[in-house]
Amino acid sequence: METMPPAPTLAGDLAAAVHRLTKASVLVVGDVMLDRYVYGSVQRISPEAPIPIVTEEREVAMPGGAGNVVRNLTALNAAVAFVSLVGDDQAGSDLTGLIGGQPGVEPWLLVESGRTTTTKTRYFASGQQLLRADREQTAPIPAKLADRLQRIARDAMAATSVTVLSDYAKGLLGGGTATALVAAAKEIGRKIIVDPKGADFSPYAGADVITPNRRELAEATSMPAETETEVVAAAMALRDRHGFGAVLVTRAEDGMTLLDATGVHHFPAEAAEVYDVSGAGDTVVAVLAAGVAGGLALPLAARLANIAAGVVVGKVGTAVAREADLLAAISPQGGALRKVMSREEAAEQVERWRRRGWRIGFTNGCFDLLHPGHVHLLEQARGACDRLVVGLNSDASVRRLKGASRPVQPEPARAAVLASLAAVDLVTVFEEDTPLELLSLLEPDVLVKGADYTIDTVVGADLVQGWGGKVFLAELLSGHSTSATVARLRG
Repeated sequence: METMPPAPTLAGDLAAAVHRLTKASVLVVGDVMLDRYVYGSVQRISPEAPIPIVTEEREVAMPGGAGNVVRNLTALNAAVAFVSLVGDDQAGSDLTGLIGGQPGVEPWLLVESGRTTTTKTRYFASGQQLLRADREQTAPIPAKLADRLQRIARDAMAATSVTVLSDYAKGLLGGGTATALVAAAKEIGRKIIVDPKGADFSPYAGADVITPNRRELAEATSMPAETETEVVAAAMALRDRHGFGAVLVTRAEDGMTLLDATGVHHFPAEAAEVYDVSGAGDTVVAVLAAGVAGGLALPLAARLANIAAGVVVGKVGTAVAREADLLAAISPQGGALRKVMSREEAAEQVERWRRRGWRIGFTNGCFDLLHPGHVHLLEQARGACDRLVVGLNSDASVRRLKGASRPVQPEPARAAVLASLAAVDLVTVFEEDTPLELLSLLEPDVLVKGADYTIDTVVGADLVQGWGGKVFLAELLSGHSTSATVARLRG
């Protein structure tokens, strides 16, 4: 068995603490829902009513509610057991596939015949959310189904380190289920963290940690909870009333406050930019649980949860915080290297830019031994769009295209040099010989290549034009060639 090093202290190595999150094994029990995002365009107002007509262009679906807690845990490479309930409808089937398709998840999604799976559909156009439509059923689940769920959850508790109850008041944790699961966790010696809902927290009495937001804290205690002093007083009252081990209060733009056995800890907000607060509470509870399961002291786990919340509120929709996101957020380097992203991170960043109405440009290449011709092309590319993404061939891809002696510069060095250019907003590496898969994922508005191509010979031109984008052939700066430079150096 692998022996873990001693856990970092609150003032210790944050990077080491982040790495411990990947060692976590967590059970999540809670209300799952399907989050649908429909993107389109608005060209006219309906003649039937003073409302915009949205022409639907694409749709994204992902697990929400407790499912988003699971997504955040899997994004950290934690092992997750998930117990929840769906209806016997298309949304339930979609959720089952989405949850089961995530790595590291052991799903136990029970099905209730005739139940409506909770679905939230959001419509966007021109970077604005126009409408949200909800479909749900919130009645408590039948007693026999609740008993079965509790039996499954008890077995899963024994195989995991920490249990999370993610209550969205959709019926799963009602009818005594929450109380029974808290008691079961205590009986077998497992930590239990509750993300509560409503004003009555008595069903969660005895939980190790409860994570209300400021409004929920005020409603549960009938006390003010605006200032730090008021939040601390209300958290103390809540802890004493229900026997909670600790209370972590999320306070939006004011950060978070933790009241535990060691005292009171205030964590200022970490977000450099707030774009979408959807799902931030799910991220907090996921990172907190992973931290506790990874052996971190509660204040340190809360600090990482606060950093993670700052990451996701700058992303799109019900987003997640990955290990790389957290390491970047705590890195003193910052700057250019933060432009270098994985394919998944690039897709999220592009989506965020697109929702602001910005035109996305894309170009690709090996960019081995960057020269003035490269810079000239990239500056033209940036001038044709609002944000420029550069797809960089991996080392293996360059060798296949250019021969065994190339590249001269390894992949990290080529990416870092590109990212240092003001004209470049994002760099992402692709392993394939062509950028077709990357283009299909990012769907840029402008595809840029040099004027030595024709539009018919540009890889991906048909794709980009197919979704309404344009192909731009940039002027070349004569007298510059990486191959010629390499030949001269070797000559």
